[in-house]
Amino acid sequence: MKSLQDLDIFVRTVDSGSLSATARALDLTPAAASAALKRLEAELGVLLFVRSTRSLRLTPEGALFLEHCRPALAALQQVQGQLASGRAGALSGTLQLAAPSDLGRNVLLPWLDEFQVEHPGIAVRLQLSDRMANVYSEPVDAAFRYGKPQDSGLVALPLAAEHRRVLCAAPAYLAAHGAPPSPHALVDHDCLCFMLGEDVHDRWRFWDAAGQEAQVRVRSHNVANDGDAVRRWAVLGRGIAYKSYFDVAHDLTAGRLVPLCTDWTTEAVPLFLVAPSRRQLTPLVRALRDFMAQRLLALQQQAPGIAAS
Repeated sequence: MKSLQDLDIFVRTVDSGSLSATARALDLTPAAASAALKRLEAELGVLLFVRSTRSLRLTPEGALFLEHCRPALAALQQVQGQLASGRAGALSGTLQLAAPSDLGRNVLLPWLDEFQVEHPGIAVRLQLSDRMANVYSEPVDAAFRYGKPQDSGLVALPLAAEHRRVLCAAPAYLAAHGAPPSPHALVDHDCLCFMLGEDVHDRWRFWDAAGQEAQVRVRSHNVANDGDAVRRWAVLGRGIAYKSYFDVAHDLTAGRLVPLCTDWTTEAVPLFLVAPSRRQLTPLVRALRDFMAQRLLALQQQAPGIAAS
């Protein structure tokens, strides 16, 4: 379908920033790729790009068209794959996902492999970063995010609404320094902190049995802007970490980390699958959400006293 290919060329060119790169990826000549964009512009009656000898830049009309084109193209390619395979009920297409580094590497990757075994027609493009992906401007169908998005325009599908942090340390650290009897005692310990930009997350919050909040400002010799680095330091016995339960669940099960102050309630960090609009919630994205929610629930149930209030 030439019209479908024209849309694909448009989206790929936006993502790569290069018409020649798009042509190479699709095994087309640059002239054929350029003709596809001109054909699309003629059909729409607007310019989609401002062209120069060195770059392509979206026009305002092009940006508006991209917002609607990306989910529509994903849905059309999925149906095309289903028809080609002769299995109308099969899921196929490309899932473009973003996830935090620790969650992605240690939890989601093996589950994504399982998901692809169940649905062999699916390809995955995964961005792992603790920087929050911009689902409006980046080539992302959906993003895994801790905490409900503040942007009311985003669609947030709950994956684990009752998920919480866990205070933990390695047996080697506890043997050398002892366990804090309460969160207040953390001021006397080496703690491992996460940093996002210039913001160091060194104020840790807890609640006692009466519901009284304790906010503790911890001291840290080791700070990283990568959640997996904080987890690795904790496993090595470098200090106490305050991590999302999912990020350290396997370490807790294996005994590499030990939960601390379990009679206190820890911070809630609900996990969501976030999409830029409801149009982006294709059957493929919804199937992924259901698949992941089931596995996350099973992981929480391994340690309900830690993972949920």
